[in-house]
Amino acid sequence: MVFISPTEGKLSFEQTYSSIVDFVQSLPECNYQLIIGSDSQPSERIVLVTTIIIYREGKGARFYYIKDELNPQLTFQQRIYYETARSLELASKLKDKISAEESIWDLDIEVHLDVGRRGKTKQLINEVVGMVVGSGYKARIKPLAYGASSVADRYTK
Repeated sequence: MVFISPTEGKLSFEQTYSSIVDFVQSLPECNYQLIIGSDSQPSERIVLVTTIIIYREGKGARFYYIKDELNPQLTFQQRIYYETARSLELASKLKDKISAEESIWDLDIEVHLDVGRRGKTKQLINEVVGMVVGSGYKARIKPLAYGASSVADRYTK
């Protein structure tokens, strides 16, 4: 799993995690949000981007992303489920790492979903929010899901 950081370049998962910890420890008195989001765009191949965002409330953020290509024969609904599953996979990996290291910071992980009350994604809201909440994470949908609809979306093109 190779992440790309606009700040640090290509990073392994371990390096990405260390970068997040360093960012938090540089100003430990601040409040932080750890956000995971995915978005995909169909073309000849489906481009899927999953992001990790560590947001320092009122003082900026850092983000990291993975970019993959998927089978172009996925339906729209399958793509949304796949985006959600990929976000949950990464959220679990981060949660396990945080728990294993008994990290000094206690963060709830938010999963930002590329669904909203307008458009064709509205019929999928209950299902994908249920997947996220059932997995123990906070779920955000558009317009509050900037991790998926803004950050990840930017790198799908």
